[in-house]
Amino acid sequence: METAIVRKRVNETIELAKRESAERRSRVDEAQGDFARLLEDAAVPLFRQVAGSLKAAGFHFTVFTPSGSVRLMSDKTAEDFVELFLDVQGDRPLVMGRTSRSRGRRVVESEAAIVRDRVANVDEQDILDFVLTALKPFVER
Repeated sequence: METAIVRKRVNETIELAKRESAERRSRVDEAQGDFARLLEDAAVPLFRQVAGSLKAAGFHFTVFTPSGSVRLMSDKTAEDFVELFLDVQGDRPLVMGRTSRSRGRRVVESEAAIVRDRVANVDEQDILDFVLTALKPFVER
């Protein structure tokens, strides 16, 4: 194959990679802003409401807000929690829910995407549905 053709194709690939990277950075920046608003306006208040309801029912959980996420953690053990965070590692940013539950010496963790076409479209109902589903193993007796 001719060197000129190879060089042209390599340069096209480099340019395409640069464009895709810039587009991805733009999507991530937008998603991070949307997620920060979602945390402040919906997720943190909702997690606090859930924690209050759990305490009233005899289950002691505390809400923590580490940078860029919100976590509902059991007062009994730090390994028992439900968390909401933004995953920016994939092709498109996703709001993710993580659950960790200790069972004896074992810790069982799971993650699930709260799927919407954009982070800005995730709402309180989506978050509440995730949290309630994740809490079932913690509250069953």
